[in-house]
Order: sequence, then structure tokens, then C-alpha cells
Amino acid sequence: MILACHQPNFMPWSGLFFKALVADQFVLLDDVQFPLGGSWVNRNRLKNDRGELWLTVPVWKRGRSLQRIDAVEICHDEGWQKKHLLSLEHAYKHAPYWEEHGEFFREIYSEKWRRLLELNLAVLDYLRLHMGIGRPFLLSSAFAVTSMGSERLADLCRTVGATAYLTVVSSKKYLHEEVFHRSGIQLLYYTFEAPVYPQLWGEFRANLSVVDLLLTCGPKSAHLIRPAGRLLPP
Repeated sequence: MILACHQPNFMPWSGLFFKALVADQFVLLDDVQFPLGGSWVNRNRLKNDRGELWLTVPVWKRGRSLQRIDAVEICHDEGWQKKHLLSLEHAYKHAPYWEEHGEFFREIYSEKWRRLLELNLAVLDYLRLHMGIGRPFLLSSAFAVTSMGSERLADLCRTVGATAYLTVVSSKKYLHEEVFHRSGIQLLYYTFEAPVYPQLWGEFRANLSVVDLLLTCGPKSAHLIRPAGRLLPP
């Protein structure tokens, strides 16, 4: 069994879904520290007639520098939900699959979410189904794993019964391979280059939120993502 992990990002890019398509189990690391500064956990990048469209979910940070992702609360003082929805409608109302998915975004932005994780999980669940991933994502907080770093990932593998851990090749910089080897867990490395596809608004921009791909390519999205990654030989 192959395990892959990722932080529960907001409207993430297609690389996250490549891992989830290849892995047998996919764990969202919700009980790790919320990153300081700018973070993909509460923002992502799409596209509009002016170029990049950044959607950021405002969250409470002051005095909470060590908070876990699953504890992060949304700040509702800025009318951000209305701004997000209007921005999406303006940018994608002429996209081939906006009519199919627009109602989902209207529902998402009509609800007053308390925690960032709850919002992200709702979006991720919708996106995984439309990327052809039938098995639900798991949460690391559901397991009694208290170790850190590479030990934590190896312990998660053992907990779910995985014999291999899938990770991008650039993670070699910080992973301690011997930790996995001691546990009898094979490391599988991959490379990923975001797929090129027809976009709205001028020249192609790589590595946008997968929402851009879904709204322009619809059910073809998963078929574009899978060949964009490549497993490296052991």
C-alpha cells in the first residue's frame, strides 16, 4: 500500500491530486503547525482578465503563532466570501464548466465557516470526487501519532499499514531516508510538471489552483493530471 501526505491547502494546485491519484491512501496533515507568513493553507492563485487572481481566506493570527492547522479560525470582518464569489464569477462565468460547478461555489460561500479546516475539507472533498478519486482523504489528527518530521511520516505509514511512502523528489532535501528504511518502508519519489491546457484570459499560467483546470476542462481534468507526473526508478 502506498501512502502520500499533504497539508490541507485551500483550493490546491493539481500536484496534490496527482499524489492522491497514485497513492492508495492520502492523509491530510491537519495537526501540524499552521505556517507563519503567507501560506497555501488559506490562499491560492487563479486567473482573471488582469492576470493572477489571488483568493485569500482571512484568518486570526495575532497571538496564535503556534496554532495547529485544525485550530485556525476564519476572520469574518472583511466580507471576504462575497468578494471571493464575485471574483470567481467575473473570471469564470464564460468558462465551459462554470454552469456545472458554479452552484457549489455559491453554496460554499453562503455558509459562515468557523474553522479554516472545515472550509478546506469541503472544497477538497468536492475537488477529489471531480478528479476521479473515490476514496476519502484521511486526517492525521485521527491517528495517535505524536512524532515529528520524517519519524512522523514513517509512523503514519505504519499506522495505516502502508509499505511505501510517495513524495516529490525535492523532498530529498529534508527527509531522513534512513528513518523509512529502518521501518521497512519504501520511498517512492516522483516529479510533476503541471499540465498545459486551454485557459481563459491570454497566455498560459502554470501551477494555478486546480479549480482553474476544472472549470475549463471539466471531466478531462484527471486525465490531464495523471500523465503530468512521473515516478522515478528506485
